[in-house]
Amino acid sequence: MPDLIHQLKTTFGYSTFRPLQREIVEASLAGRDVFALLPTGGGKSLCFQLPALVRDGLTVVVSPLIALMKDQVDALQASGVAATFLNSTLDESEARSRLRGLHRGEFRLLYAAPERLMLDSWQENLKAWNVACIAIDEAHCVSEWGHDFRPEYRQLAKLRAALPEVPLMALTATATERVRADIITHLKLREPEIFVASFNRPNLTYRVTPKDQPLKQIIDFVRKREHESGIVYCASRAAAERVAEGLAGRGFLARPYHAGLDAGERSRNQEAFLRDDVRIICATIAFGMGINKPNVRWIIHHDLPKNIEGYYQETGRAGRDGLPGDCLLLFSAGDIAKQLHFLDEITDEHEREVSRTQLRQIVHYAESAGCRRVELLDYFGEKFAAADCEACDNCLEPRETYDGTVVAQKFLSCVYRIRQNSRFSVGQNHLIEVLTGADTDKIRRWGHDRLTTYGIGKELSRPHWAAVGRELMRLGYVAVDEGEFATLSLTEEGIAVLRNRTPITLTKPMELPKAKRATVRREGDIPCDEILFERLRTLRKKLADERRVPAYIICGDTTLRALAHHYPTGIDQLEGIPGIGEKKRAEFGGVLTAEIADYLRTNSRMAFG
Repeated sequence: MPDLIHQLKTTFGYSTFRPLQREIVEASLAGRDVFALLPTGGGKSLCFQLPALVRDGLTVVVSPLIALMKDQVDALQASGVAATFLNSTLDESEARSRLRGLHRGEFRLLYAAPERLMLDSWQENLKAWNVACIAIDEAHCVSEWGHDFRPEYRQLAKLRAALPEVPLMALTATATERVRADIITHLKLREPEIFVASFNRPNLTYRVTPKDQPLKQIIDFVRKREHESGIVYCASRAAAERVAEGLAGRGFLARPYHAGLDAGERSRNQEAFLRDDVRIICATIAFGMGINKPNVRWIIHHDLPKNIEGYYQETGRAGRDGLPGDCLLLFSAGDIAKQLHFLDEITDEHEREVSRTQLRQIVHYAESAGCRRVELLDYFGEKFAAADCEACDNCLEPRETYDGTVVAQKFLSCVYRIRQNSRFSVGQNHLIEVLTGADTDKIRRWGHDRLTTYGIGKELSRPHWAAVGRELMRLGYVAVDEGEFATLSLTEEGIAVLRNRTPITLTKPMELPKAKRATVRREGDIPCDEILFERLRTLRKKLADERRVPAYIICGDTTLRALAHHYPTGIDQLEGIPGIGEKKRAEFGGVLTAEIADYLRTNSRMAFG
């Protein structure tokens, strides 16, 4: 086995592997098929990039997004790696030039889209290029049960038939057990080595707050983070435009990104964000899959996401460099109604049922009074050991509870009486109308105004009853029946609670945050001289602009913070600074250390514990 640590250090500037990276690399080099599930920011790319440098032949990387290909190839070339991509952005002469280079064996890595690899002419190319490994990134796109299914990914199994001896590596950052099994089956992986890392992102802080004047809430949040990059995710193009205009109108560097913009504007806005010319992108979920910008410091969800996997993937774009990131979800019961309206328009009943289940899970997460981290990890089948994560709103500021026995008895009784009286179940909206004594055609037609539970809940608003109903579902006392109308029924536990009048504790609805906040633990932060850090960040921007690449291609925030912590003033002192391999030390070491030396002429060193 080659000296992997030496290669890791000289090329990428790191002296240790992240969890599971070494094991995945070694399995790949041994010629095994590999399935690897590493969370966003867990270092997936290195798992196929490092083996490509130490073995003969070409590694083909299947990537779903053009932006991601260019991004990764730029970063590899900056580290001295012979990598290229082929996609529709290249003119004919450039594409031919790269093809010639591939035929001559000049490249170690090739990035390409799945549909391109399926072209008949490409099968011959692949056979001629001495392919040593095929890495399929964002492999959850293979599965209909994944949050981002792409039909063209289903065709990739043909690569197994075309190149039967070539090992496959499937990588993803988010997949439930069902999706994992789907990926392995559809890609025809042969007795793969399976690696599943922890989904926990300890450097991220999660908060959910009631949506109330969302633009004002976003402005207040961003104002405290004016020099940081962030993404605002919106459910619609109109909302993305509106939020971007609102922020730009108040002097923030913000742009929209959605499928309604023409390709040129979308590309310019993305490039400006990657280069730190723009700090904030207001986007639909069309933005971000695979965007490798390590210094995104915060994520805001302006609207309720469609499912937990998408939410996890989107929040995971913060803090990819290991430094702290903040994730805020603005939650409104009105967002649930909007989502349900969209789901009602889905014609395929199976797809509609899957989408409804996913919506219930994300609503459960948003309204839960428990630890956010526990909820997220539980969804992916992982247990979080600690009782308090110290980095989510519910752990930092636990929500108040109240004796909800009477309220719960009223709700459960109403479910029971309607079923007993009518021989059929109803949905939550109708049930709440019965509880609050509404006068509707359905209530009169079905005789529900004559039930003993009719009007017994007038003391609470409809939204409050809806929240109670959802909490009783979370507690396992009420179930949503499968089928077109999502009717409610009591579970065995719910019937027992009703009969025995068991005391039930419920959680008070979320309130807007108080002015004074608890201190957030900032896992992963590197203490440093913040003034020097800003100077180095300005220098990095200048170096990046001169080379017309994103700033993080020069180096990441982790590197800058380490420089502003250790104060190296000569190239010989860069040993141990993360992210500076041999090529970057030769190219940028002198200018970075000269800037630090210049700073120290008029400033004293800070001492860090």
